[in-house]
Amino acid sequence: MKRQLAVVFLVLGAACAASAQEIVPVSQSVDRNVAATFSAGSSASADLSQPAFTTALPPASSVGPLPALAAPLATAAPDASPSPAPDPKFIYGGRDDFRWQLGIGADWVRFRSSIFNASAVGINSSVTYFTNESFGIEGSVTAGFAPEIFDREHVKLLIYGAGPKIAWRERKWEPWLHAIVGGAHEQPQTAGNGRNAFAAKAGGGADYRFNPRFSGRLEADWVHTGFFSQSQNNFELMAGVVFHF
Repeated sequence: MKRQLAVVFLVLGAACAASAQEIVPVSQSVDRNVAATFSAGSSASADLSQPAFTTALPPASSVGPLPALAAPLATAAPDASPSPAPDPKFIYGGRDDFRWQLGIGADWVRFRSSIFNASAVGINSSVTYFTNESFGIEGSVTAGFAPEIFDREHVKLLIYGAGPKIAWRERKWEPWLHAIVGGAHEQPQTAGNGRNAFAAKAGGGADYRFNPRFSGRLEADWVHTGFFSQSQNNFELMAGVVFHF
């Protein structure tokens, strides 16, 4: 009986020893794998010259053409500055125009009074300065000459003055109105009467623009004078040209 128990204990001891020998190598192999993994990670992190990760890009042929990018601001010249715009003249009709007008032409004045009547032909001239696109200040002078009356006497008329002018300044046509207040001078001298008098003129006309500096003009005016201590209502027609500057 004692032999049988000894054999049983011997078999059990051998089995325990065998199992212990199998467990130890496994734990050692696990330890070795952990150390190897740690050493591999340490060496990878120590090499800082290599990128931490990479991204695979598709080939250019599969992507297609890249969109055009806006030119960088650095390409513009740093010292380049926009040139200042020229001082504009006032604008109307989609075109620049000039402030000054010089008009000159032939005129006809029908003068009627209680002493004599005359049809004087002469020259009408005017200068206008526009303060804006429609309002101007005008100065005007009219000189007319008529045939002889009385005894070898010629009728001579001079009408002058200044006043406002309003124009509708379109691209080609420029209709306008004006009023002139000033004086008048006439010859011949009549007995008991002076040769100077008050004068006023009101009327209008239209200019046709041939080019930016040149127009044609037609004008008609009522002319009031005060010769011979009386009032005269006269009429004037004018045709001429206008220069713009």
